[in-house]
Amino acid sequence: MIRAAAPADVPTIRALVAALAEYEREPESAKATEEQFHAALFAEHPAVFALIAEDDAGTPVGFALYFLNFSTWNGTHGIYLEDLFVLPEARGGGYGSALLRELARIAVERGYSRVEWSVLDWNEPSIGFYKALGAVAMEEWTTMRLTGDALHAFGGAAARQDT
Repeated sequence: MIRAAAPADVPTIRALVAALAEYEREPESAKATEEQFHAALFAEHPAVFALIAEDDAGTPVGFALYFLNFSTWNGTHGIYLEDLFVLPEARGGGYGSALLRELARIAVERGYSRVEWSVLDWNEPSIGFYKALGAVAMEEWTTMRLTGDALHAFGGAAARQDT
């Protein structure tokens, strides 16, 4: 079963994010707190959303966390899938596919033009899974990120210039 996350799911989401960070070989990087997840997901006007995958017993076994993006070329929103994770013991049970299918359903229902995400280039099992669903790698695009000291140096310089 796939359902929208509820406030009571925040500890589960935090635990699944920690498990994802472990899988992606960066456990020390998952620093977000339950309070931060609660604020992001359940504010008056949330900008982040989550789905929970449950097994037949109602136990959470995976999640998808997403937000909206916008295509200036299509003039429509899209969904950006930030995280998709299914516990190792539940893989092969159709939960990942069901989570992605629900995101696709939401996109179609709301008139969004795409669902997109990033995948680590070494994660061959996931890449194969996504391609089997019909997803296409955006080979010509490189993800860029401004973070940490570089973000503060650049953003701080801009803030000083504005004053």
